[in-house]
Amino acid sequence: MNRFGEEQDPLFRRINSSISFDWRLAEFDVEQSKAHARALAKLGVLDDAELGEVTEGLDRVAGELEGGRFEFADDDEDVHMAIERRLTELIGPLGGKLHTARSRNDQVATDLALLVRSHSARAIVLLETLLGTLVDLAERHRDWPAPAYTHLQRAQPVYLGHHLLAYFWMFQRDARRFFRAAEATMEMPAGSGALAGLNWDLDREAIAADLGFERPTSNSLDAVSNRDFALDYLSAASICAMHLSRLGAEIVLWSSQEFGFCQLPDSFASGSSIMPQKKNPDAAELLRGKAPRVAASLASLIGTMHALPLAYSKDLQEDKEPLFDAIDSLELCLAAAAGMLDGIGFNRDRLADAAADEMLAATDLADALVQEGVPFREAHGLVGGLVRSALESGKSLSELSGAELDGVPENARSSMSRALEAGRTIESKVSAGGTAASRVGEQLEQARASLTELTGAIPRDS
Repeated sequence: MNRFGEEQDPLFRRINSSISFDWRLAEFDVEQSKAHARALAKLGVLDDAELGEVTEGLDRVAGELEGGRFEFADDDEDVHMAIERRLTELIGPLGGKLHTARSRNDQVATDLALLVRSHSARAIVLLETLLGTLVDLAERHRDWPAPAYTHLQRAQPVYLGHHLLAYFWMFQRDARRFFRAAEATMEMPAGSGALAGLNWDLDREAIAADLGFERPTSNSLDAVSNRDFALDYLSAASICAMHLSRLGAEIVLWSSQEFGFCQLPDSFASGSSIMPQKKNPDAAELLRGKAPRVAASLASLIGTMHALPLAYSKDLQEDKEPLFDAIDSLELCLAAAAGMLDGIGFNRDRLADAAADEMLAATDLADALVQEGVPFREAHGLVGGLVRSALESGKSLSELSGAELDGVPENARSSMSRALEAGRTIESKVSAGGTAASRVGEQLEQARASLTELTGAIPRDS
């Protein structure tokens, strides 16, 4: 006997079933079930012999899952029911005792928190590798002049090491976001029941400690309906994927024949089905292309959660597929980015030629005028006129004649000439965080210290 007098329609079973994707929670569900069994034993629901039998049965289930031998049944609605069904097959009716003092509502929220914590740690480990690769690249290219851009127009020269370190700090911030996403999982939903709590006084503090949570949740309604930790992960993943897309976009540009600044390793490029000469930067393009997919996962879960009344609704089943897809996409992209950068080659001559463009020293010319007492806005206008004269005459700035320097104070002309000397523009950027060699050296030290700190903070079982 049960509540319903009709069998479920096959269409309803299809739309209601989540086993096709929530099987990914299986290892966490087994871990949680063992902790729950220990809590039931403390309450006297299970005696010592029954606890041992349940635990042994769950170990067998875990072994089948890990070995790929677990057989999901057609009527397994979700992973929680599948595991309970298999446990009961292995140990008999005793398996049915395991669902005492629990609901699938608090069960799935706990499983999902454990999964998010695990993959937050995994993202940090992958970022650690990528950050190490970037530091090594920056060290090897710390004194290679390169053009930097605004509006994709040459703006000022920097050292290539300085440019690469810009990505280091982007991804270092991403690692901090994943730490915060992991911290958001530290309140345990288990023991909240369907929404109102339980008739059983489970030792939730003990279960929390058992599963690696810091504390149980304070409110049962919030516990079963909360997915903020998944949103925190997806937010961190979306920003990280966006940073990867910026890196990918730049590599696509730089590896083109028009730029010729870098070349990808053959192992991270592809050819054309029709044009034999082609070497396409597909890995970099996919870093760019997958970013909106990850961001869409965040938008999807926000859409699921918005206006959702307390406490649990079946809408929350839609939390998993976007989360799982974002996890897979991001972890693949992080690993691919590190591998691609590990084998990338830069063309020092092409970079240096582009960085040697005297037009990139225009700001330095204005500063030279300021040092001789000319107000900056006036200096800016004077140098703008010199740039126009040089472009119209087809000359470089240093080739302009005395007549073409008309309007520039005589006492400032020698300062302007020195500003155009090779290498002076880069080395003049002496402010903290600038591209002068001494500042790049300081930045490399800071980056390595930051990486060491990150490495020390990662749980080693991640």
